[in-house]
Amino acid sequence: MQLIDTHAHVNFNAFKDDGEEVLRRCFEAGMSVVNVGSQYSTSKRAVEYAHKFANFKRDNPLDPIFPLNPLEPPESISLINPLNPLNPLNPIIPLNPLKSSENISPLNPFIPLNPLEPSENISPLNPLNPLGIYAAIGIHPVHLKKGSFTHQDPWEIDEEESASSAGTKIPTVGETFDYAKYLDLAQDEKVVAIGEVGLDYHHFEENDDIEFLKNLQKETLVKFIQLANEVQKPVMIHCWGVKSSKELDHARTDAYDDLLEILEKHPVAKKGIIHSFIGSYKTANKFITLGYKLGLNGIITYGDGYDRLIKEIDLKNIVLETDCPYLTPRPLEKGTRNEPLFVSHVAQKIADVKGTSIEEVAKVTSQNAKEILRLF
Repeated sequence: MQLIDTHAHVNFNAFKDDGEEVLRRCFEAGMSVVNVGSQYSTSKRAVEYAHKFANFKRDNPLDPIFPLNPLEPPESISLINPLNPLNPLNPIIPLNPLKSSENISPLNPFIPLNPLEPSENISPLNPLNPLGIYAAIGIHPVHLKKGSFTHQDPWEIDEEESASSAGTKIPTVGETFDYAKYLDLAQDEKVVAIGEVGLDYHHFEENDDIEFLKNLQKETLVKFIQLANEVQKPVMIHCWGVKSSKELDHARTDAYDDLLEILEKHPVAKKGIIHSFIGSYKTANKFITLGYKLGLNGIITYGDGYDRLIKEIDLKNIVLETDCPYLTPRPLEKGTRNEPLFVSHVAQKIADVKGTSIEEVAKVTSQNAKEILRLF
């Protein structure tokens, strides 16, 4: 079973002491992860992480192409043809060259007979099985204003805690979009999407010039769409609406309506993902009609408020994400730092609601991610 976390922030300071170890665990588990930048520094760090893991070999004894110790391959595996037993008379020639995997060429075990149906035993470093760490680069809309905002995940606190919880003050850099700098990053082969970019009407502070900031967010999003089209890559879009007293209505239609208008007026050639989608089915269907996938994360595990949405959206339109270190899924304890491996809880919730297996959810959503992010 392969899972893909399409939206993680292991490139953030919450992982400054163990980020590489967290990603290593993902790689060992057979996961792929997209680290998403929220400003230039974290975007650059996401690209650096992706390159660090470009040549990483899994310490997986079930992977005969890259054994635990490449200098001491398993005794029954040929260095020349790892998919066949050693011939004691000639280790280069397998005992039975016809006894290869059905989808593996007996002449070259590294090339499947049908490249569209690679063997499950192909190495994760083989491009036909794109297991890896990838990057998305962009400016989160809150970082267009210099100052800070109060971060509080409304789904992660109980009602009685809400009044006493002041949230966390997060500094924002007030970054000005530099097209040339981001173009240079965007052209990197490890960058699979432009984002996270978009609209955030939720984190405005009391003295903010709201109309000015809304317009700045819209203008910056359009510029990033132009960038995405220049490099022919999809977008990863953040969209969060005005604050509301309703428990699950934190993504009001104002932001989604504005986003839909922008995407219709400024089409993205390679489409993309609407990250952390929490709108209605009606709104979801509008994005799906435009060709976008919907990213679901730990929010859907906090109750049954999104069960109807999960039931109504076809699995082919969903991708999985964690948004770690935020939005830790249940049943994990509140306050636990989220990480990519926990995306399995999101997959399980979808499976439970849809009455299918977690394996089916993993299979379809991973295929969706591969297609929209071009991970082939």
